Amino acid sequence: MAESAVGSQPKIAFGPRVRKSPFHAATLRHGASAFTVYNHMYLPMAYAAPEEDYWGAVRNVQLWDVACERQLQVQGTDALRFAQLLTPRDLSKLQVGQAAYALITNPDGGILNDPVALRVAEDCFWFSLADSDTLLWAQGLAANGDYAVTVSEPDVSPLQVQGPRSTELLAGLLGDWVRELGFYRFREFDFDGIPLLVGRMGYSRERCFELFLRDAELGEALWQRLWEAGQPLGISAGAPHLALRLEAGIYAYLTDLNTATNPFEVGLGWTVQLDSEAPFIGQDALRDIAAKPLTRRMLGAEIEGEPLWGGIEHRLPVLADGEEAGYLTSAGYSPRLERNIGFVMLNRPYDEPGREIAVQFPTATHTAKVVNMPWMKRQR
Repeated sequence: MAESAVGSQPKIAFGPRVRKSPFHAATLRHGASAFTVYNHMYLPMAYAAPEEDYWGAVRNVQLWDVACERQLQVQGTDALRFAQLLTPRDLSKLQVGQAAYALITNPDGGILNDPVALRVAEDCFWFSLADSDTLLWAQGLAANGDYAVTVSEPDVSPLQVQGPRSTELLAGLLGDWVRELGFYRFREFDFDGIPLLVGRMGYSRERCFELFLRDAELGEALWQRLWEAGQPLGISAGAPHLALRLEAGIYAYLTDLNTATNPFEVGLGWTVQLDSEAPFIGQDALRDIAAKPLTRRMLGAEIEGEPLWGGIEHRLPVLADGEEAGYLTSAGYSPRLERNIGFVMLNRPYDEPGREIAVQFPTATHTAKVVNMPWMKRQR
């Protein structure tokens, strides 16, 4: 609900229905200057200037409050069978302590969510959700099916440790085993009474880890231990940065993906195991989609003009040869690349790297070039 405007600047009021993370007080203390709402929770979006926030993650180490990545927990005798129902990614090969990017699809093959799935135990999976109400979807499926599972949201709050000095910070606090932790692997760890699941993953291509705190009451204690140990390493508070995800070719659900997009047109067909013997929702539809030529696909774009530090508020039309060719979903300025970059969904035959296109911004039309992505490879 919006408050009445004060002067010309409208304000948005938040009440108890928008939840605060266990790290919320720390984010305010360290200068969080903007928030959005994500999975019904506050998500910090900025601290200092966009460029300063960016270089803090690229050069040193940052703490990102991403507790809004709520976990959908599937636990019980039929955990694997039910978890597999949700996603076209084959989960049977996941070992305990291993994670995988696993789309959740609807009966039409559209993307309902793009979480990371973690096998926490033989009979327990977590799906680390993007912004949605997918928990309700899963609970509805479980209630109307013959599955010996409990679907719930556990007391788990992720905190990401981002940047090239993240390994140094965590190895000093948790032990040298952190240095050997494989990509998309995780380990349970008791950090002086703070229960964690420590994962080698995160929302950028930088060196990063995700600490899944398993007791919300200890959020302040965890943040303080990390903050104090990080002082010699140039630690700062940060947030998921538009430029970092664009450089990495990482999508944002409801911005770049939604139920109207399918995995193949956004380059995620590799996550779909159509020949899986275990049924999943959307299987028949995705087989039909895969059997036909694509009519459009997502590519990168390099956009001329002044730096887009604020990103874009809406999808923008794209023209090619004077014809409607698709739309721009995300865009922002990359300090490392020194240019504006973004994602474009282009209709065929306009989906060719090297092609010149025109993006229709509200006040002007900007020339852009179609390119492959990602711009940055992951730091392993």
